[in-house]
Amino acid sequence: MTTVENNINHLADNLSTEENGMNDEISDNQFPENVHIMKINNQLRELHTLLRDRTTCRNDFKFYADRLIRLTVEAALDQLPYVPYDVITPTGNCFQGLRHEKGTLCISLMRSGEAMEKGIRECCRSIRIGKILINEGHVIYAKLPSDVNRRRLLVAYPVITTGSTVLTGLEVLIKEYQCKQSNMILITLFSTPDGLKHICELYPDLTIVISEINTIAPNHFGQKYFGTD
Repeated sequence: MTTVENNINHLADNLSTEENGMNDEISDNQFPENVHIMKINNQLRELHTLLRDRTTCRNDFKFYADRLIRLTVEAALDQLPYVPYDVITPTGNCFQGLRHEKGTLCISLMRSGEAMEKGIRECCRSIRIGKILINEGHVIYAKLPSDVNRRRLLVAYPVITTGSTVLTGLEVLIKEYQCKQSNMILITLFSTPDGLKHICELYPDLTIVISEINTIAPNHFGQKYFGTD
C-alpha cells in the first residue's frame, strides 16, 4: 500500500471516529428532554449502515428501511398517554394492564413521509392518516380530519436536514388547524444537529423521537425508497 493510500485510510478512520464520537455527545448533552434519541445497539447501527451503503439495492433498501421505521414508530408509541386497563385472561384471572388513549392520528408530510405509513399501520392497525404536501416551503395540498385539533398527532417525516419541510408542516397544524404542540409527536429516522435544534427552538413543547442524529443525513432516502433515484 502506498503512502498516499495510507494517509487516505487514516483520514477516513479519523472522520468516522469523529462522527461517531460527535453522535454520542449529541445524544447526551445538546437537546431537551422532549427529544428522545433511540439507544444505539448493534441492530440499529447495522440498519443505519445498510441504508447508507450505496451498493444496497432498492429492494433491500426498502426492507431495511421498513425495519428501521417500525422500530422508530414503536419507540414513538411509548410517548403516547396510557391508561389502566384490566382484562380477564383465558384462565379466568384478572390482569392489570395498560392501553393507550384512543384518538391518535398520523400526519404524513408528503412525499417522503408516506414511506413511514406502512410501519405506522402495522403498529396501529386502525389509525387514520392525514396528509400534507409541501414543496419548497409552500403547502400544495392538505387533507386532514375536521377534529384534528382534538387528537394526539404522530407527524411522520424520515430525514431532516434544514428542518424547513417539518417546520412548514408544524406551522400549518398549529396556526391553521389550532393543534397543540404538546399533543404532537414528530417521528423521524435521521436528522442533522442544526435542523433538529431549529425545530426545538421554535417548538419547545413538541415531542420528538429519532433513531440517529448525524451531521451527514442520508438525503437519498426518499428517492431510493420510491425508486426515483
